Order: sequence, then structure tokens, then C-alpha cells
Amino acid sequence: MANQQVEFKFPKGGIFTIIIIVLGIIFISKSAVTIGPGEGGVIFERFGDGINTETTYGEGFHIVAPWNKMIVRKVRQQSISDEMNVLSVNGLEVKVSGTIWYEPEFSNLGKLIKTKGEDYERELLDPAINAAARSVVGRYTPEQLYSSKRDVIEQEILDEVSTVLKDQYLIVKRVLVEDVKLPPTIRTAIETKLKQEQESLEYEFRLAKAKKEAERQKIDAEGKATANRILSASLTDKILQEKGIEATLKLAESNNSKVVVIGSGKNGMPIILGNQ
Repeated sequence: MANQQVEFKFPKGGIFTIIIIVLGIIFISKSAVTIGPGEGGVIFERFGDGINTETTYGEGFHIVAPWNKMIVRKVRQQSISDEMNVLSVNGLEVKVSGTIWYEPEFSNLGKLIKTKGEDYERELLDPAINAAARSVVGRYTPEQLYSSKRDVIEQEILDEVSTVLKDQYLIVKRVLVEDVKLPPTIRTAIETKLKQEQESLEYEFRLAKAKKEAERQKIDAEGKATANRILSASLTDKILQEKGIEATLKLAESNNSKVVVIGSGKNGMPIILGNQ
């Protein structure tokens, strides 16, 4: 039997269809962008004017022309922590560590990236925080920095940073000064002084409390003395006789008592000789 060869004929237009499918897959893979929760995106137009500042894309699935690029950044509130060496008002070097909460303006994300670049935290936020911290800390003594001025310092840094970043499309929400590190000798001196001040306040409190108690006792004694004087002035001989007679009658009415009264005692009061 002669060998029979089977000839496979490729359908007309099949190659063109395969090419279209491959190109479609490449187009979708290059063009599909998913923006996650808390993120925003702006388009870099490679053959246009660069960053498109008019539109910020929100969360979800987006199709972008393959020759363009979607730049995705976080637009929810974020935080950065930093530690820096600054000088106090008297020239002493202190180390301040803190945390800043910030977020970019969603609608102006394109303008922010176009003017400050994708790494806008390093280009814009860090210099503003450092300048504000040095300016504010330089107004206070180490003792104020260490103890009682934390809230005021935080608010002043926030105000200065907000002023510097005004119209820069980046919003600072909060500043927290977490720690102020002083040289050991200065820190020990401040802690000793604060302890002595606390002990002094406690001593003054005890003195004030004792003084109030003495005044209370004095007022109480004066009140009792006045009451006794009023009572003594009101007790005449006649009133005393009446009170004595009333007491004697009550005693005589008792079932468990026998009272014998003979004559009268001094001032006319009955004399009780015996009872059971």
C-alpha cells in the first residue's frame, strides 16, 4: 500500500486572527492597571505633556494606553518618624524624635508629583519638618523641652510646617514629639530639680491642710464655749428647781423604784434617801 500523506490547510485569515489575539493580550497586559484601597493614580503621557494634572484616578480597574504610564501613590493618611539633633535656646544640643501624620491632596496629586516628583516626602516634607523643628525647639530651654512644654511644641511645629506647605498640595495632620534626649548630666540635674519641686509642693500642701484643721478646731471650740455661756446664763434657780422636780416625779413613777422624800435639800430640792 502506498503511503498517503495528509495535507493540512491553514484556514484563510487564521494567521491574521492569531496576530490580533496576541496583540490584544499584549495590549491588555500593558494597559490594565488596578489601583488599590487608599491609593490614587495619575497618568504620565509619554508623547504628551508628561504628568496629566487634570485627573486623579481612584481605586479600581483602569485601562491606560500602553505608551503611557500610570503612577500610583498612597493618598490616605500616612506617617513618618524621624530623629534630629537641634539646639535649645541656650545652645545645648538635644536629640528630638517624633512622628508626623500627613496625606497628599487627592485632587491635586498630579500637581504634587509634577512639581515635586514621585519622592515628594524627601523633597518637600522632610525639609519643612526639619526647619520647623529647629525653629521651635530653639525657643525653649532643655527643662521646658523635657517636662512641661510638649503640647505647645507639637502645636507650634504643626503650625510652622502647615505654613511652609501651604499651597504645596500636601497636608500635615498631626505632629507628635515622642522623646527628647538630653546629655546625662543635664537630665539628672533636671530630674533632681523636678523631684525637689514636687517634694516642696507636697510639704506646702501638708502645711495648708494642718492649718485648715487647726482653724476648724478653733472655730469648733469657740462655738462650744459660746453655747455653754448662753446655756449658763439661761439656767436660773427656778428653772433648776423645776428640772429637779420633773426628774424626781419620773423616778417615783417607775415600777422598779421606791423613793422616800423627807424635807428638802439645799435650794428646796427633794432629798432621795433610798430606792430599789
